[in-house]
Amino acid sequence: MNTTHSGTAAPDLVAPALDHRTAMRLAATEYRRMADFLAALEPDDWARPTDCPGWDVRQMGCHMVGMAAMATGPREQKRQLRLAAAEVTAQGDTLLDALTGLQVSERERWTPAEVVAGARKVGPKAARGRRLTPGFVRRRQLPAPQTVRGRVEHWSIGFLVDVILTRDPWMHRMDIAHAVGREPVLTAEHDGVIVADVVAEWARRHGWPYRLRLNGPAGGTWSSGTGGQELEMDAVEFCRVLSGRGSGGDLLAVQVPF
Repeated sequence: MNTTHSGTAAPDLVAPALDHRTAMRLAATEYRRMADFLAALEPDDWARPTDCPGWDVRQMGCHMVGMAAMATGPREQKRQLRLAAAEVTAQGDTLLDALTGLQVSERERWTPAEVVAGARKVGPKAARGRRLTPGFVRRRQLPAPQTVRGRVEHWSIGFLVDVILTRDPWMHRMDIAHAVGREPVLTAEHDGVIVADVVAEWARRHGWPYRLRLNGPAGGTWSSGTGGQELEMDAVEFCRVLSGRGSGGDLLAVQVPF
């Protein structure tokens, strides 16, 4: 996969670059891979710590199921946001922290088998709910601003529906693979498209010349302008660094939301 992007500043309203049909294909596939990967874990894997503070693998799986459940339709979304907002008022957490905490706490007693069953059941419903979100809704602005590496920005609902809600389980699948020391399933047709979209957004956000080579099944080469920083690394590790799970200088310090 070889593409060239002209580095330009991020737009005032962050919107998806992927078309909705492609985004929904990625969503459906990622939910299947999420469930398949959880189902393949060994009994000892579920208690292993992850890169997300306070979560072991089982708790991360509970969050993944809970976030997918939120995507199934407006009723569940409103329910979760209402309870999370009450927690923010009571505890002073951010809305995102309260929301993800709710998703884990509501499944606190779930066994690994129940996490797997939950992922199998909710994935198709979440994919359908996102697919049926009307275009006029996706073009609207999310009510709450988002903060990415200290910068306040506004997202379209479509950016959440088409992009973030797929990047989130994808990155957590990588988190669990890292935690248990197992290679995740990676293909150019699925993971490569997700990574390419991350690269394109990263390039838009920094706007500088660069040359990038990412290794592995999800990798490729990209460039913009002449000169600039040259980077070569594993495709998954590149995304982990941009998500804040690793550190890097210069252009690798430019964060992309997941």
